[in-house]
Amino acid sequence: MADPVVTADEMRAAEEAAIASGTSVEELMHRAGEGAAEWIWRLCGGRAVTVLCGPGNNGGDGYVIARHLRQRGASVSVVAPLAPDTDAARAARADWGDSVSESWDEAGGEVFVDALFGTGLSRGLSPEHQQLLHRLANRHVNSVAIDLPSGVSSDDGALFDDIPSYDLTVALGALKPAHVLLPAAPHLSMVRCVDIGLGDIHYRAETLDRPQIAAPKSDAHKYSRGLALVVGGAMPGASLLAARAAQGAGAGFVQLASNEAGAVPHDIVQIDGELEHALSDERIDAALIGPGLGRDQDASHRLQRSLAAGIPLVIDGDALRIITPAATRFEREWDDSILTPHEGELASLEENGGLEKRGSKLDRARRVADTYGTIVIAKGPDTIIASPDGHCVCAPRSPSWLSVAGSGDVLAGIAVARRATSEDGDAFDAACEAVWLHAEAGRIAGASFAAGELANCVRAALERCL
Repeated sequence: MADPVVTADEMRAAEEAAIASGTSVEELMHRAGEGAAEWIWRLCGGRAVTVLCGPGNNGGDGYVIARHLRQRGASVSVVAPLAPDTDAARAARADWGDSVSESWDEAGGEVFVDALFGTGLSRGLSPEHQQLLHRLANRHVNSVAIDLPSGVSSDDGALFDDIPSYDLTVALGALKPAHVLLPAAPHLSMVRCVDIGLGDIHYRAETLDRPQIAAPKSDAHKYSRGLALVVGGAMPGASLLAARAAQGAGAGFVQLASNEAGAVPHDIVQIDGELEHALSDERIDAALIGPGLGRDQDASHRLQRSLAAGIPLVIDGDALRIITPAATRFEREWDDSILTPHEGELASLEENGGLEKRGSKLDRARRVADTYGTIVIAKGPDTIIASPDGHCVCAPRSPSWLSVAGSGDVLAGIAVARRATSEDGDAFDAACEAVWLHAEAGRIAGASFAAGELANCVRAALERCL
């Protein structure tokens, strides 16, 4: 099941609603600490634990964690450089009922628990606290962050400080954007969430789950399974790569509109001549333009013809450098199409759309989706799928081996196939399916593959969703 990804304000509102309905802050803290202690106990396996507690409620969670681990039989030391400054944290420290050190003397401890500062931090740590944090992390075998590592901005994943890496991060109540966004996410090896009983949480982002894809119906034929057209350009290799990926992603018929001479596989139908002729086939369910398109006058012409054809589009690569919001605002609904920018292309879309580059990747993807009226796959190590209505899906971290030339062409090919095969015409679902299949193909391909090998693994990825 997908998990919500909530901002600090959304989490604060959920906590306030729970408190207004009769749940005390102390009870929420008890649930958070007990749930986190369960995960830490699984990691520590009875080894000695050092808990670093801050002055706020995150530190209060740390005191509860320490108490529950001690009750289970673990040897626990608590370090608190600052005294509690909330009533709930003070009560939790009193319930701990054992000694607390203001500094660490490097005695004992194999598992370090960072409960210094969590969600809501808006500035960096003091030099003393940063030094203490790193010393604890470096001198323990394993490190655990409670809710978020200290020194991380919750809503955008920015790092206020140089932070250590953590073997386990226990998110309290719900995942936060920093758990899935760069630059924070790579520091978090394993993230687990504890339900603290907040009930319904209002959120606009969630995680990407494995899609459920149905096999073709018993009476299916090549056109009913989805006809995907790939519009070629100056560099035919990229469009061929996308076409191959589209075949593996389930399209029943893949055509390539290109006048470039070259070795085209026999199972991909090449249509040469005027692009208008290729686009006029009413059986086309979706088209892809951008991979290998180029940026010259002919490229602009091919993009304009594709936009005017009234066909659901996947727009990738070079096409993203020259498209404008005005070009996507024809007399039709454009949220049936998908843009697939990487970071540089996302910045071009912002510039062409008169948008300021600010906020988290979630914020930026939402603004581009709203401005262009399309679904946006803001791809990269922290891929975001955004809808014009503000709904976002955050993909889990994919294999870093996907950082290879042509990987984006493969993703675009998967996306046009999933859009072409969509029975309900839902471009957002098609985009989510494409991102998941692309990452899974990377896992199947293993280490150090070329983009062609990645495209050949798409079919196996699709099998895992049936």
